[in-house]
Amino acid sequence: MTGPLPDPFADQPDWAPQPPRPLAIVPATDRVELRGRRVLVGLPGMGWRGDLRADDRVVQSARTYVPVIPEHEWYRAEADQVEVFAPLVPVERVWVETVGSRPGVDETRDTGIRLVSLDGPAHRTPTPVFEADAVTGRRVVHVDGGLEHRDLRAVTETYSGAEGDICVRVTPEVEWYRWAWRGQSPTTLEVPVHLLWIE
Repeated sequence: MTGPLPDPFADQPDWAPQPPRPLAIVPATDRVELRGRRVLVGLPGMGWRGDLRADDRVVQSARTYVPVIPEHEWYRAEADQVEVFAPLVPVERVWVETVGSRPGVDETRDTGIRLVSLDGPAHRTPTPVFEADAVTGRRVVHVDGGLEHRDLRAVTETYSGAEGDICVRVTPEVEWYRWAWRGQSPTTLEVPVHLLWIE
């Protein structure tokens, strides 16, 4: 006899939001939109490189390629409307970050050891910021009222905020990168740690 599956978040306090949906990493050979998406490049069994963004597929001599740009250059090109060099990577060597679905009960169990397949980049599970050793510069997701705010970077470590909450200051990624290429300080938002996950 089977009954309803137990809720993996049943023990979670009412004041704590559910974690954000995890990233799912799919091959660029799938018919998924690429322009502006975060991608990883590499070869199965060898390794993967991230912090990249893609442009639309290009076909040359009957082969399909993906223009791939380091993320900081992609943001600069978009913000300042400048041309940047984008090497063409064979589509079969490109994987795309997409937002996945919430894990089922069996997927939320922690076995202590995490083994991955080398056939493709590993899927990531969001980690609560309060469990992280360091957070400055990391990609974070702010969950507020059931909405997931992505494309953010943490600009501080945890600290005690004015209201007594443990907080982290975050900024939109475009401002994080603009800080590097223009030296322009970003606008930041103070967020309590129980609303933040490392992506």
